[in-house]
Formats: sequence, C-alpha cells, structure tokens
Amino acid sequence: MNRYIAYIFLVILPYTQACSMAPKLNWDKAVANAIIRYGLKTEPHLKSLFAEANVAYPPKDIALLAFKKEQQIQLWAKNDHQSWNYIHTYPMTAFSGRLGPKLKERDGQIPEGLYRLTTFNPFSSMHLSMMINYPNNFDRLQASKDGRRQLGGNIFLHGKSMSVGCLAVGDKGIDQLFLLAHRVGLNHIQVIIAPNDLRRSKPATNTFAQPRWLPELYKQIGDALSQFPVSKTA
Repeated sequence: MNRYIAYIFLVILPYTQACSMAPKLNWDKAVANAIIRYGLKTEPHLKSLFAEANVAYPPKDIALLAFKKEQQIQLWAKNDHQSWNYIHTYPMTAFSGRLGPKLKERDGQIPEGLYRLTTFNPFSSMHLSMMINYPNNFDRLQASKDGRRQLGGNIFLHGKSMSVGCLAVGDKGIDQLFLLAHRVGLNHIQVIIAPNDLRRSKPATNTFAQPRWLPELYKQIGDALSQFPVSKTA
C-alpha cells in the first residue's frame, strides 16, 4: 500500500498536473504562437502526405483511429462528397494500463470509445496537447448504472514519451496533429479509441473482471470503424 501511495504522489499526480490545462492567459495568442513555433515547419511534410493520398489540404474532416494493442494512431481525412481516405500512421510513443476501457480515476487506463477533441493546450509540459472529452455520455451513463462516481479526466493527446491514461505520439507527431487540428477545427475531428483494430480481428481484451456492457461498447466502436476500409491503409 505504501508503495502504491508513493507511486500516486511521485508519478501520477505530477503527470496529471503537467497535462492539465494552464490558467487562461491569452489562449488564442498562445495557440497561434505554438503553431508558428512548432507547427509551420512540419506543414510541408503534412501537405505531402495529403497529396500522396489525393486529398485536398486542409481537409474538411479528420479522424484519429487509436489502436491500443498495435500502439498506433491512424490519421484519416475527407472533404465534401468524399469517402474517408487513409493519410498516415503515428506510432504511440508510450502506453499505460491494459486493454479495456477506463473505469475510474487513477486506474492508468487509456479510455476506449468514441470521442472528440475539445481544447488546445499550448502550455503542456508534454510539449503540446489536446484534450479528449473523456468521460463522454456513454462513459457517464454506464458509470451511473454501475454505481461508479470517480471516473477521472484530464485525458490528452500529447507529445513526449510518457503516458498515464493519455495518447502519446511524440513531439514531431503532436506538432503535425496540433497544426492540422487547428487548420480543420476541433468540431471536425473524431477520435476512436479501440482495444485493437476491430476491422481485422475480434476484441483482444481479456474479458475477466470487465464490465457487462463491454460488448455494447465494442459494437459501437466496430460500427464506427467500418467507415474506414482496411483496404485503403498502407
């Protein structure tokens, strides 16, 4: 127990504070400065990825498909009157927890489900970050049915190579995604986090001690992933 308490104070709490939002000083200006400082130098490469996929840049909509077992995040994009097109794969530079959804605060789990990005954080000590809207409505509904109250939060997509429940893609990866998200707009981004690529195989999660609603969650994720044909990936 003493070791667990020490782990919380020495690792989890500092990490959570580092990822969480800083006080709003001049947020829009800070985001713009981060784009200038980090994002613009990556834009030529980003444009070349879209050109190779024959998708106009910047696109109208993007999707980030995060697969925990494969430890990768796929970037997909589309414009009006287009189906989704595969653009690029970003390796996760860190991982925490196990396969399965996040159920409570400080369990170290990366959430699983259908999410959105809600906020840019140019002050993150994880280089740059964007907040994921965990817990979403599904998470809250199931927690209410289960009697769970402390669900946790402060889940981010960020740089560096450390994770306690967040999606880490390294500094170069977040430079590109931060810029792209700013170009597209947060309302045009969806984030799907799955235990593994459910287009290719059944859920790899060990069902022992998992919630009874897990099959419903994985059906939602599988249905959402069906928009993104495996045949288009590299």
